[in-house]
Amino acid sequence: MQVVATAGHVDHGKSTLVRALTGMEPDRLEEERRRGLTIELGYAWTTLPSGERVAFVDVPGHERFLGTMLAGVGPVPAVMFVVAADEGWMPQSEEHLVALETLGVRLGLLVVTRADLADPAPAMKQARARLAESGLGQVEALAVSGRTGQGLGELREALDRLVAALPAPDPEAPVRLWIDRVFSVHGSGTVVTGTLPAGRIEVGDELALDGEPMRVRAMESLKEPVTSVTGVARVALNLRGRVAPERGHALVAPGGWTFTDLVDVRLTRARDADDFLPQRLTAHIGSAAVGCVVRPLGGNTARLRLSRPLPLHLGDVLLLRDPGRDPRHRDPRHRDPRHRDPGHRDPGHAIRVLAGASVLDVRPPELRRRGAARERAAGLETASPDAASLLRAHRLLRSEELAAMGCAPSGRPVCGEWHADPGYWSSLGERLPEVVRRYAAEHPLEPGMPLEIARHELDLPDRRLVTALVRPPSTVADGRIVSGPSGLPPPVARAVQRLAAELSAHPFLAPEAVRLAELGLGPRELAAAVRAGALLRIADGIVLLPGTDVRAAALLARLPQPFTVSQARTALKTSRRVAVPLLEHLDRKGITERVDDAHRRCRSLSPGQTGYMVG
Repeated sequence: MQVVATAGHVDHGKSTLVRALTGMEPDRLEEERRRGLTIELGYAWTTLPSGERVAFVDVPGHERFLGTMLAGVGPVPAVMFVVAADEGWMPQSEEHLVALETLGVRLGLLVVTRADLADPAPAMKQARARLAESGLGQVEALAVSGRTGQGLGELREALDRLVAALPAPDPEAPVRLWIDRVFSVHGSGTVVTGTLPAGRIEVGDELALDGEPMRVRAMESLKEPVTSVTGVARVALNLRGRVAPERGHALVAPGGWTFTDLVDVRLTRARDADDFLPQRLTAHIGSAAVGCVVRPLGGNTARLRLSRPLPLHLGDVLLLRDPGRDPRHRDPRHRDPRHRDPGHRDPGHAIRVLAGASVLDVRPPELRRRGAARERAAGLETASPDAASLLRAHRLLRSEELAAMGCAPSGRPVCGEWHADPGYWSSLGERLPEVVRRYAAEHPLEPGMPLEIARHELDLPDRRLVTALVRPPSTVADGRIVSGPSGLPPPVARAVQRLAAELSAHPFLAPEAVRLAELGLGPRELAAAVRAGALLRIADGIVLLPGTDVRAAALLARLPQPFTVSQARTALKTSRRVAVPLLEHLDRKGITERVDDAHRRCRSLSPGQTGYMVG
């Protein structure tokens, strides 16, 4: 299925044409039928000669209902532009075209109606010339009569060609369904309708509405029950949830969109619109119409503060309209467009569509410093709606954040789910060694810089990012960035090496405090070496090399069990000053245990091995 919107001046035959094509009545309100005026959005559908089905969104042409017209056109990829042969180009023709051009609609048909009432050639020539100046360009044009049926066959064939030219939507795209109708059905509950431009919805899916979960209980498309539908499609969803849906709100795939009330945008001024933008405007997207405050940043960029959060992606286009410009208050001579030359553009008709706003950032940074707005504008001038531009602005983003902004991550993450701007990541890699060196100079006896402090210094959101930046010869050990294998400051590392050389011949003969000081190992240096695991402290003032206690246990296991302190001292070739605390250390580790006041044994031996019975 494809969906096409109508557009054109009030009472130019849009609804009549849709009725003639489909055999259905698009005007659904009694007041609409009584007044012959479309007030609300109407929907009808038909099967084209190719077998393709097309649904029409019939929008109101009256100037007072421009907001409703935009709600119908917003999610639709193509337009059937209608101009009456007996009236030609009119004020709302112009305003609808400006809206379509600003929204970026680029595919459509020109249909000149009432060909039975007047020669369609002048109106067609005039309308084609105006459309050619717009984004629609050279569209196919036909003359028809909804009353007599003239040209309807050719129009159906032209619609087939238009539908075939529309781009295929992505069925895997995240769902965003702008709600354009809400009503209750007896026995079913709340039903909403909208145009699904892309993605897939299935019965049982859980969608989000203003952050709250909503379950799809049942679904129809073109009044036929379905269990699954892919865009483009007109759908009606029977919902269950705690939130009351409203027109202008959107059902979205959870996590697929960024809800934001602050966006940075690139402005495209509407044709003939003033260069000056009022501060307060109405922003339209999909069926939503929200107030917004415009803050110019510089050039063609601005920041919009929306009156409520909307689910947005980069590249979305918001249409900015001035609700304060009421074209009904123009010169009385121009109030009735039927009393003037059809080829004359009404100087009293103020175009209320002022600009299109293409979203460049859905999470823009704060502007606190003097000149920050100017700097931001310079960055946005070259920005594009892609991950690379986002990362240049935000420097670091998680994969899920990029997806919610509408940008597939480019390249591999630098760490876990984190993606980084390449230039920024390179600069961090250059800064980290200097940060570590500065910390080592300020804390010479610490084994290394704690990762958390490094994270704070580099202003990073995740400690894992610091770990990913560490490069040899630095390493990460026990939550610290250490330089070299020992993780000690160079002077302490050299002192430990000298001590190790002295202990190589007599590993259990721990030096006195005086000798340790001569080696450069005072109390603070010893504490740093012990924290780094470069030395083993067995008692105050007594240190050995790591693993010496295990070597001692192996030697003691060879003694007749149990053994005395004197026997242990002799086996280890050390002094009583070292032997006693070393044995107590082994007791604490469970390697040895006391048998009585004078004897110990290695716990790996059973009492029966020596014939000495315990207790």
